[in-house]
Amino acid sequence: MKNNIQTQTLISAYCQGIFPMSDESGEIGWYSPDPRAIIPIESYKPSKSLRSILNKSIFDIRINKQFEQVMRKCAEPRKDESGTWISEEMISIFTQLHQVGFAHSVEAYQNNELVGGLYGVCIGGVFFGESMFSTISNSSKVAFHYLINILKENGFVLLDSQFMNDNVKRYGAIEISKKQFNEMLAIGISKKCEFCQNL
Repeated sequence: MKNNIQTQTLISAYCQGIFPMSDESGEIGWYSPDPRAIIPIESYKPSKSLRSILNKSIFDIRINKQFEQVMRKCAEPRKDESGTWISEEMISIFTQLHQVGFAHSVEAYQNNELVGGLYGVCIGGVFFGESMFSTISNSSKVAFHYLINILKENGFVLLDSQFMNDNVKRYGAIEISKKQFNEMLAIGISKKCEFCQNL
């Protein structure tokens, strides 16, 4: 499939606080919500129940091993939803973005099977969270915990979660104005941070 969006266009949009989503027909729209949801990196703390799961090492965490498959899992309709905002064109262009080092996945495995994970776009010291999935309870929560660790260890300053909803709220998301977000974004993208693991 030929992409109507080029990787440089996508990077430029993210640097301006704009991100794409496709509707049920596959048509891609561009969004920059006000207020904007973010997850404060430094204030995140795992719940007591999650700490217990982490201590048991139920899941094996890997980085960037199956980026496209993570996207495809995220694109599958949720139980309470009929469609998805992740079209084939989105999968294609974000996979290209991954191949040039601007998109990453954190993956949870059990018995060598991909059972949870998340992906997002990384520019400077900003991680733009896109989506997550889970086929086994708590797998995406563990993947998110390791994402936070990666961001903390590498000096990231901003974790964007786009829109507020119940899912991001459980991870400590807050809403800020577009003006505040753009100010934080400008500082974040000027930093030089690597998305590297120390698991």
